[in-house]
Amino acid sequence: MNKFSLDAFLKETAQDDSKHGFFELEKPEMLELNLQNQTVMMKAGSMVAYDGDIKFKRESILSQGLGNLLKKAISSEGIKAMEASGTGRIYAADLKKRIRILYLENETIFVNGNDVLAYEKDVKSEIKMMKSVAGMVGGGLFQVKLSGTGHIAITTHGNPLTLRVEPSKPVFADPNATVAWSGTLTHSIKTDVSFKTFLGRGSGESIQMKFEGSGWVLIQPYEESYGTAK
Repeated sequence: MNKFSLDAFLKETAQDDSKHGFFELEKPEMLELNLQNQTVMMKAGSMVAYDGDIKFKRESILSQGLGNLLKKAISSEGIKAMEASGTGRIYAADLKKRIRILYLENETIFVNGNDVLAYEKDVKSEIKMMKSVAGMVGGGLFQVKLSGTGHIAITTHGNPLTLRVEPSKPVFADPNATVAWSGTLTHSIKTDVSFKTFLGRGSGESIQMKFEGSGWVLIQPYEESYGTAK
């Protein structure tokens, strides 16, 4: 067979029918969800293809209470979700970002609101807001608290790095490069604001997230701000 033939191309790019788990990685940037009369929550707009009998529904604006509604209304990150239910196969992706599947076992993690791709409906989600400093981070920092037992899928630009946090060794990270952290940590905003920083980049160098306790922080080799690179 000619390596450039159409048959060769189709064979190289064909879907892998051997994967039948609820959450599977079809490609590093493509999530496969195999639903068997199940429901999954997905980032709105992340579905790229599906087969079978699947129904999609935008999350109700009041489904998570008034507090989350207010946070969504002022969030510059546009944290929006949709519900997919039924039997069939869904493919999801987000701007060619790399996808990581995690399984929580009665655990809690925080994920940057823009980096949550999908999670089982049984996993509890809650939008958390950290107040910004003088409105310098677009009105606030928004994260999704995911807790319970079940699969979740998160996204990163490039290969991420995990940093360990110890009681005597806090970690400081640029909010725009921070993807996720363990629910065991406490976090706050640290600022180093001066006239000089305003004239410069004025980003992670002047505003950082401070993580304390025992746990981990996941960062990516990319600063994501309002959906664009800096």
